[in-house]
Amino acid sequence: MSIDRVVFAFAGTMILLSLALSQIYSVYWLLLTAFVGLNMLQAAFTGLCPLAMILKKLGVQPGPAFS
Repeated sequence: MSIDRVVFAFAGTMILLSLALSQIYSVYWLLLTAFVGLNMLQAAFTGLCPLAMILKKLGVQPGPAFS
């Protein structure tokens, strides 16, 4: 699995998890959704993604988006 797929899977999981937690516990869990969305937006413009950098150091195969 490439870094790109791991990043997208992780972001999707965090968004769905925070949406579920906001319905069960508190609407403040939506701040996690906002954080993930903002991080994805800045990564689209800058090409810098903290998770992608960590995965690259761990030796995960790079993909076309985060090389």
